[in-house]
Amino acid sequence: MTTPGKPFPPGIHAPCLTWFDNDATQEIDWDLQTKHIEFIIGSGVHGIILAGTNGEAVALTTTEKEKLVRTTVEVAQRLNRPDVTITMGCGGQSTREVIAETRLAKEAGAEFALVLVPSYFHFAMNDAAIIAFFEELADVSPIPVVIYNFPTVAAGLDCNTDVLSKLGQHPNIVGVKLTCGGIAKVARIAAEFSPPQFSAVAGQSDWLVPALTVGGTGAVTGVGNLYPKSCVQMYDLYKSGNVKEAEAAQLRLAQMEWGFAKGGINGTKWAVGKFLGYAAEKRHCRRPYPQFADESKQAWISTVVETLLADEKKLNRSPLLQ
Repeated sequence: MTTPGKPFPPGIHAPCLTWFDNDATQEIDWDLQTKHIEFIIGSGVHGIILAGTNGEAVALTTTEKEKLVRTTVEVAQRLNRPDVTITMGCGGQSTREVIAETRLAKEAGAEFALVLVPSYFHFAMNDAAIIAFFEELADVSPIPVVIYNFPTVAAGLDCNTDVLSKLGQHPNIVGVKLTCGGIAKVARIAAEFSPPQFSAVAGQSDWLVPALTVGGTGAVTGVGNLYPKSCVQMYDLYKSGNVKEAEAAQLRLAQMEWGFAKGGINGTKWAVGKFLGYAAEKRHCRRPYPQFADESKQAWISTVVETLLADEKKLNRSPLLQ
């Protein structure tokens, strides 16, 4: 029998952006990458995700993914954060390929694998095929699997409640990230499973409090690349019983999430780079993803996103780090 995987820790998990040189090769700028990882981990998030959608996973090599994880492990140790959860996005269009990535993730030091549904042959991936994929993967993955349900980037493929109910019974499938926005799925998962067995996390920060009220355990949010302390504060307020304050924080973060969502990955990267003081030429995605160069769009996202900067700077780190 498959050994049960450890539970996916509750809280705020930030999907780390990946930073590149702006030349013909677009290699990862490892100095800037390390600086950004330090910023995220040092701000007190509960976990960090490498090679996710925000990290431009589909544009990365397996060697780069491995080095991202190893670099993060080193940073966590140096900052005295052995508690921070490190997850690697493991993807591919064959079961064999994804299995290999989970093994690579384990060797590099990742504790969990975040896995999308293979979608190139989406016309053949019915519910039975999706279930078979995840079960075969989880049977042999050396680290626990977290399902990444993101129909927008998976050709519309959606892990519905029946699929999640079946997969949640596998001892090595420990959670799901719902970037589909399906809060009803959170409630149904909480009704069937205890969080240590199988948990649901919001895929954005703008519905974290609603998700927590129906049994969700946290969020994976790209906003954590710029406002990690604000995200952690909202989570901590709710968990400590300060619901009204958490709701107020939720309303503020909802505006930030809209800026990031409408801006796209290139807009998110441009805004994060601008407000963290990273060089302008480093704020671009790997080609062929277009640059965020429209000045009117830059002005719009700046206006939306900058409103929380002063509050973020005033916040202390998570109580975990006090």
